[in-house]
Amino acid sequence: MALIDDIPKNFEPKDVCDTIYAKWEAGGMFRADPNAGGEPYSIVIPPPNVTGSLHMGHALNNTLQDVLVRYKRMDGFNTLWVPGTDHAGIATQWIVEKQLRAKGIDRRAMGREAFLETVWAWKAESGGTITHQLRKLGVSCDWSRERFTMDEGLSRAVIDVFVRYYEEGLIYRAERLINWDPIGLTALSDLEVEAEEGAAGALWSFAYPLSAPAPDAEGNVVTEVIVATTRPETMLGDTAVAVHPDDPRFKHLIGKTVRHPILDREIPIIGDAILVDPSFGSGAVKITPAHDFNDFEVGKRHNLPMINIFNLDATVNANGGPYQGLDRFVARDQVKAKIEELGLFRGSQPHVLNLPRSQRSGAIVEPMLSTQWFVRMQPLAGPALAAVEHGFTKFVPKAWENTYYSWMRNIKDWCISRQLWWGHRIPAWYDPEGKAYVGRSEEEVRQKNGLAADLVLRQDEDVLDTWFSSALWPFSTLGWPDKTQDLAKYYPTSVLVTGFDIIFFWVARMIYSGQHFMGQVPFKDVYIHALVRDEHGQKMSKTKGNVVDPLESIALYGADAFRFTLVALAAQGRDILWSSARAEGNVKFQNKVWQAFRYTMMQLDGWDPTAPATLSPYDHWILARMGEAVRRVRAALDEYRFNEVAAELYSFTWDELCSWYLELTKATFKGEDPSPEAEAARQGTRGTLHAVFHGLVRLLHPIMPFLTEELWGRLPRTEGSVMTAAFPKAADYPNDPAALIEVKALQEAIVEVRRVRSAMGLADRKPALIARCADPALLRRHLGALRDLCGVEAVEQGGPGGVVATIVVQGQEVYLPLDGVIDVDAERARLDGQLQKGDKDIEALERRLSGGFREKAPANVVAEFEAKLAKSLDERERLQKARAMLG
Repeated sequence: MALIDDIPKNFEPKDVCDTIYAKWEAGGMFRADPNAGGEPYSIVIPPPNVTGSLHMGHALNNTLQDVLVRYKRMDGFNTLWVPGTDHAGIATQWIVEKQLRAKGIDRRAMGREAFLETVWAWKAESGGTITHQLRKLGVSCDWSRERFTMDEGLSRAVIDVFVRYYEEGLIYRAERLINWDPIGLTALSDLEVEAEEGAAGALWSFAYPLSAPAPDAEGNVVTEVIVATTRPETMLGDTAVAVHPDDPRFKHLIGKTVRHPILDREIPIIGDAILVDPSFGSGAVKITPAHDFNDFEVGKRHNLPMINIFNLDATVNANGGPYQGLDRFVARDQVKAKIEELGLFRGSQPHVLNLPRSQRSGAIVEPMLSTQWFVRMQPLAGPALAAVEHGFTKFVPKAWENTYYSWMRNIKDWCISRQLWWGHRIPAWYDPEGKAYVGRSEEEVRQKNGLAADLVLRQDEDVLDTWFSSALWPFSTLGWPDKTQDLAKYYPTSVLVTGFDIIFFWVARMIYSGQHFMGQVPFKDVYIHALVRDEHGQKMSKTKGNVVDPLESIALYGADAFRFTLVALAAQGRDILWSSARAEGNVKFQNKVWQAFRYTMMQLDGWDPTAPATLSPYDHWILARMGEAVRRVRAALDEYRFNEVAAELYSFTWDELCSWYLELTKATFKGEDPSPEAEAARQGTRGTLHAVFHGLVRLLHPIMPFLTEELWGRLPRTEGSVMTAAFPKAADYPNDPAALIEVKALQEAIVEVRRVRSAMGLADRKPALIARCADPALLRRHLGALRDLCGVEAVEQGGPGGVVATIVVQGQEVYLPLDGVIDVDAERARLDGQLQKGDKDIEALERRLSGGFREKAPANVVAEFEAKLAKSLDERERLQKARAMLG
């Protein structure tokens, strides 16, 4: 049976991908062995939320990681890719609470233990969704090492870190201003707060009456100070009015007071050059230290009272006087009405707001003064800054280092406590007098502090911010705090692949955590990929209806074409504009590879690797070009230039292998010449075809794992999985400068002859042409290729004569006689007519684009007309060249 007989005409991903992946996983192909040889190469997956489903960001991020891991695994490295998921405290609790509320159940009525049992049950049933979806993408994670931020080992690491930080004075409990979710009733990290951009609001101005009128420098009596706010209800918590100390309008008022018109208390006027901009608004700013982050800092600088006016559900508390018990927005309207009634309203104007909303509950977040647990950041930030400054960790692209520096140099202490039940419970216990004791367990707390067995201790109700456990991910997943083989072998990890939006929230925290507890940075490189947007550059969102589902794309295009598209679009420092047209094009590329393989297998039927073989210039050429492709792919992979990897693979496969080499081999296999020389040439070309495909399949594997596994299993003289085959080296493919020069000349001749045929409206190979030049030796050596690829039947020695088309090949003029091939007079008339029509079209397009059209018309319409003009100009140039040939 011929080799090609059992190869389907087309590659059908749906028929093979699941089977291939199951074999990989069952065969332990992804498992790392710390006892094996090879330089370690390790990656920890950015753990997706256990609540999540695969989105385009996940697809891009994990495809790029998989490309790197598969490349390094094939290149002889001892690779480990650790998968896992994050417990996602607030997101998970919110989902389960929502399900319970739908059944009329309140978690508080259930109690903590029963609620947590429910969450664990939900996790067991639904928490593995995204890891199963990642398998569809083809990722080669070591699933035997899958971790979860709340599994037993990682939970022990989290508690250990908390206790160590506390004992070192790096964790403390204090009253500070935090983001508060009044529906979820918990503190929020900045990442859990989303800005609702463009919300309509108003900047509302009112007057604070001076406690006593005060003359200014010119003797004018000042009786009030005007301030403005977008949240009038917060004036109930105002404890100062700030002005710039050098502002001549107000400097004489510093130290005096205004009277609160509703609560009848005195409020000082203070000078603060840091907050107040004299040129903005009235130049005076109301200060509410308990409900505004900037005002909180002012309050600390000036030792102001901090009056909290809200209950945890954002209703007004007793400090709000007559508005106690009202919802904050109802209080807002009533405060405004009262100010107007008192004659202190000074106008309002529309103001566009960025409303901070809780990512989960949707509530407008309230800055709230609250007693929470914090990490002291300055001692940790210094070494983390130095690690990047001195190159121990490098960002790619390097520009992202500036973002890292900016955040780290302006770092504030980190609020790590959350008012949730799902998460790592804070390891602190309180005695009846409220004194806190920190330890790994209640037993340790009692032993360490000599507490009596009958002393009642109550554990802190709060849990830790999810990012606290995520910060430990690179070493906790490897077994820390135990001294494991994995930790010794694979830490520090090689690279982190992540998005720019969590450089501070996660990347920075992992860097200082790794330094502090492991004495080394957690990764050598940080590759920051861009955002995946829709084809128009818009951010994907459900409300816009422009979300691309990666699972649907995988079903439509196949995982390999989908992955290839993501990699091809992943240019450093540039957002990715998803293109379904590119994906469809890469399905064609996938099929092109498959058809080229079928052609190769058809020719390999007669291959005998032991038979005498001679290589043609084309064989030498493709091997040299293969070596150059390998060199470029390796260099691009090593420097995280993913899009260039895809571009090189596409260009070599489609343009050089398929469009040139495979076409050039057809002459070798034509006819039945039985001579030993002809058979040796055929064997040489068969061996070259095998060598090139043997290398190409390995070269493509990191991006297109399923296709290449299928090809590898069918290619003769291969063993095992392509995943464990050696990645090609440039040295495997000998360079041959002479063959490169000779084939380049042939390519020039064929391209130029084809151009002449196109210009004259002739078919690709008929009628036959004759080529004439002073030195025909090179072209005569390749007459078979010229005949097959551009219809040149003979190459003669001589010069121009009659009507000819002149082309240039390697600096030598080559003449193509046209007498008898075309009707020269008719062709002249045809080209003249086309040129006249083209000139009219160009004139009309230029007229359309003038007179302010570019400024007035929509950008897409302008682009459309400019593209038409460019195409028309190119066509005119082509026609002019063709007309010039005919004299």
